[in-house]
Amino acid sequence: MAANLTRLLEHNIRSSSAATAQRGVRLFSSQQQQQDAIDDEEFRVLNLRTIKQQARRREIKKEAVQPPRTSRMAVDQDWTAVWSGPRSFHPASVPLPLRQGYTERGAAPPSKYANAELMKIPNFLHLTPPAIRQQCEAIKKFCTPWPKGLETEAKWKRHFPIEVISTDYCHSLPTIRHPDARRVTIRLKLSDLHFDAHAKDKFLRLVGDRYNPETDVLTFMTDRCPTRKQNYDYALYLLTACYHESFVTEPWEDTKAEADMEVYLFERNQAKQSAEAILNWNATTEEKITPSASYAQSVEQLINEGENEYNIAKYKEEVLKMLKIAV
Repeated sequence: MAANLTRLLEHNIRSSSAATAQRGVRLFSSQQQQQDAIDDEEFRVLNLRTIKQQARRREIKKEAVQPPRTSRMAVDQDWTAVWSGPRSFHPASVPLPLRQGYTERGAAPPSKYANAELMKIPNFLHLTPPAIRQQCEAIKKFCTPWPKGLETEAKWKRHFPIEVISTDYCHSLPTIRHPDARRVTIRLKLSDLHFDAHAKDKFLRLVGDRYNPETDVLTFMTDRCPTRKQNYDYALYLLTACYHESFVTEPWEDTKAEADMEVYLFERNQAKQSAEAILNWNATTEEKITPSASYAQSVEQLINEGENEYNIAKYKEEVLKMLKIAV
């Protein structure tokens, strides 16, 4: 019995000591919380490294990729509405299986999609036959009928013998004037100008190497003035001045002897008198026989151009014909 009482007493003592300890822990924790709250109010900690709050990501809804325009084009599509002007190549607008680019041996060239080679080069997709036909129909109302009497090239060359040549340049420079655009060239045939023997010889000496004897074309090229209009007027002035100056006969030109002549003329040389003397030797009639024009031309050609196979053969043929010698 005494042992039971002893155990009961020990149990009560343990229970009371545990409750006392638990109350002490609760009191200590409440006091610690109050002290922390006081410390937080008195001393706030400066946090230089902020913690980013994870924000909710916006969900971007991507629109569905539309099919290329070529897959929606009709067979009778108006191409001028698709490609109305000059621009870079666009693969989704051209319904052609184009390929371009360097490839290895045996491989196919790159297709038109994402092809830089097709975008670099200029294209003429805006100048297709339907587009040109449509543009011609639009500007036809501003055109006038072709003049009558100029149906052939020979006719308009007879009425407009002078050909004017100029060049326009499309370039990328700070100024709109290209330095070579001011040049003007006029061409005409010498046969379209009317000369006598003296004027023609003097005119050819004035123009110098501007005349091409093989094509009979006279060319004046001017680029001294800053504008094209001024060079055009200057070229016409040179042509007019040389033409009228060639008809002027200086006083000293009438005193020129045979040795002073620039070219050999059969009519003014001793060869004509010698040929007439041979032809009229022992003549019984009073009418004198004169050398033929072909003989005079062969003599002038032989002396002016020099001796060559053709000129010597031509001169021999005319001499035999003039003397009536059969070969």
